[in-house]
Amino acid sequence: MPVVIAMLRAVNVGGRGKLPMENLRAICAAIGCSDVQTYIQSGNVVFKTAERSLPKLAAKLEDAIEKKFGFRPPVILRTPAQLRAVIENNPFAKRQEVAPNKLLVWFLHAPLSTDAVARVAALPPTPEEVKIVGSEVFVYFPNGQGQTKLNWATVERAMKVTGTGRNLNTVMKLLEMAEA
Repeated sequence: MPVVIAMLRAVNVGGRGKLPMENLRAICAAIGCSDVQTYIQSGNVVFKTAERSLPKLAAKLEDAIEKKFGFRPPVILRTPAQLRAVIENNPFAKRQEVAPNKLLVWFLHAPLSTDAVARVAALPPTPEEVKIVGSEVFVYFPNGQGQTKLNWATVERAMKVTGTGRNLNTVMKLLEMAEA
């Protein structure tokens, strides 16, 4: 059975979207996933599934969470090969000063349109650097995410595509789990 990595948006962040990881594992098992593992408390899940359609699988998981917990977090799914490609295509990889904990990978439901890429490029400059590669947006926070001048809500409005972010350390750990 293929391995899939699921990343849920806005789970256990800022006191909202409460979803204990043992419940998330149980929900995944209930919709037919096996060998379910979670990583940290922010909605990262690695599992095996017979479902071949990632959009159908995402909808099943979103439906099951909504039915059990009353909220519907967007679910972004990637295969191990897709996650490996994200790491390999990291536009900041050759820059020694870019620490993995200061690099956010924003996983999108779909690639951005040409217009959306232009809107993001036209946003006012900040110390942060934003680079778009396929269905991912890489954001380097030189001063850390806690000190950012980047208004992420403005970036999301410009993109018009839903997604969820993980720092590069988390991305690498999820790939390690998926390949184990």
